[in-house]
Amino acid sequence: MTDAVQKPNQLVAVIMELRHYVRLLLTALVLGTFGIYFLTPALMQQLQGHLGQKLAFFAVAEPFLAHVKLAFAVTLFVFMPGIVYCLWRGLAKPFHLTTTSLAWFVFGTCVLFYSGASFCYFITLPFGVDFLLGFQSVQLQPVISIGKFVVFVSVFILAFGFIFELPIFMVFIGKVGVMTRSTFERNRRYALLVISIVAALLTPTPDVVNMMLMGVPLYMLYELGIFILKMLRIP
Repeated sequence: MTDAVQKPNQLVAVIMELRHYVRLLLTALVLGTFGIYFLTPALMQQLQGHLGQKLAFFAVAEPFLAHVKLAFAVTLFVFMPGIVYCLWRGLAKPFHLTTTSLAWFVFGTCVLFYSGASFCYFITLPFGVDFLLGFQSVQLQPVISIGKFVVFVSVFILAFGFIFELPIFMVFIGKVGVMTRSTFERNRRYALLVISIVAALLTPTPDVVNMMLMGVPLYMLYELGIFILKMLRIP
């Protein structure tokens, strides 16, 4: 009965802690999006050059909206350390995280997020785009909408960043006692199945090579989470 009461109380405490930061984050995201909007022409050119694509638009407002979406995605990317810090500050008090633990969680989350986003940008996306456009022919030529292109690229880059947080998530739930290290060790095959499904859903193409480009690093991160739990002597 005590545990049943404690968990809702912890959730309420997390929400109350985060509530103080939500308004500040929303204001920062709006101002950041406004400021970065003026840099989006150069960012769009860089993105097109990196993926080797020519873009078109099919509505009067589409280019403007595409630049706003790109500005917002870049703002999220740039402000991620602040977002991460606020999130962990909200979790620190209810789950009794020390200042040292909080610092390591923030640092690890940021490193893994940017590693995942970079991995997607430099490796997975170019492979995926080349594969998808490999179906063009003399009769079938691609005309890519600028709006859909921005959404496609932004969603996958941010998704890879969040997916790469797996070890941090494992360490956190191990540290607070939700799951034990031995549970992760016993369920490796189920983890492999879930990772395969996630890789199939999130990679931009259904081919085996691209799925492995995400699946293999994800499973390595799963093993890294187990290793860190073992190093921290969390049972």
